[in-house]
Amino acid sequence: MPELAPIDHEITLDALDRDPFPIYRRLRAKAPVCRVKATGRTLLTKAADTKYVKDTPELFSADDPNTPMKRAFWAHTLMRKDGEAHKRERMAMAPAFSPKVITGEWMPRYQKIARDYVGRLPRGEVVDLFAVLSGAYAARGLAVLLGIEEARDEEMMEWSQALIEGAGNFGWRDEPFERADRANEGIHALLDSLQERHRAVPNNSAFSVMLNADDPIPEKQIYANIKIAIGGGINEPRDALNTTLFGLLSNPDQLEEVKRQDDWDKAFEEGVRWVAPISASSRLVMEDTEIRGCLIPKGDTVMTIQASANRDEDLFDDGEVFDVYREKVQHQSFGNGPHFCQGTHVARRAVGQVMLPMLFDRFPNMSLPDPDAVIWRGFGFRGPTTIPVLLN
Repeated sequence: MPELAPIDHEITLDALDRDPFPIYRRLRAKAPVCRVKATGRTLLTKAADTKYVKDTPELFSADDPNTPMKRAFWAHTLMRKDGEAHKRERMAMAPAFSPKVITGEWMPRYQKIARDYVGRLPRGEVVDLFAVLSGAYAARGLAVLLGIEEARDEEMMEWSQALIEGAGNFGWRDEPFERADRANEGIHALLDSLQERHRAVPNNSAFSVMLNADDPIPEKQIYANIKIAIGGGINEPRDALNTTLFGLLSNPDQLEEVKRQDDWDKAFEEGVRWVAPISASSRLVMEDTEIRGCLIPKGDTVMTIQASANRDEDLFDDGEVFDVYREKVQHQSFGNGPHFCQGTHVARRAVGQVMLPMLFDRFPNMSLPDPDAVIWRGFGFRGPTTIPVLLN
């Protein structure tokens, strides 16, 4: 009879938020299946295990009742559903994310937004791109795609941060939930006010296609889908952009080669591999099972750590290092299985094909004057929270 996974009482949520990578490196080597007391979950840090869990939804359900997400989003969202229930809500938004609509409608809008937002940056000054560009660019593009252009960038960014902090509030503290409540109230009020416009003039935005579907999902779930998109659709491209910029500016030789070969797509993929914007996901164990000789009992919650899987020594040489030209190995930053990120292709194009080349075209000598001034945060979601660069 296998024994339960070892339990760790020393790892804290604060340590995971500040810098989880030394912790993950130790766990991969010594306890790749480990119950971490502070999280209330069994952490899986090896790539083979995280992929197995995501690819086996009948055994590892997304419907985890112990996650803070339902409380944070005021709804049982598609992120916490399996099978047909998940598929129906995911497909409700699918027309807005079709390749034809992305390339023909959304990317021209992203191009214009990028030109406007990059064009207002001051040449020759040190600016924090997190504060003045990355989040605002992601927010404006997403507002267009979702059909909620009336929302200001500042509102979109606040709503996104409030929702993801609420969803990641594994300590169940009051303040993050109160902040998420305010975001929910603001989003619901906006969506209520926009229904008439979208019903009168149907379009390809996510809100419109859901409202005007022949067999629409319930309004509560339409609103939940929009909130899920706001939560992940801003932080993921924002953090991917900032992380990739940090990697390139910290490695000038790689940056020059990327410019020479126009390898912005490769740079983007390495950025999201190196620091996964969505770093961890929870799954409910549906029956007693075993991973690496450890008993995972029915009713337990496992947490797949994509951020660790992406640096797994079994797959990646020098995985701790940012290297655009490393041998290509599939990373797990966009997930796998039924919950593969729906916004992946938008993020890849918006960051890798639009914003990165445009930024370096306007500021070819952009530099990072003080790498130590870049502050990284996050356990469930991770990226730089400040990234001061010199725009030359």
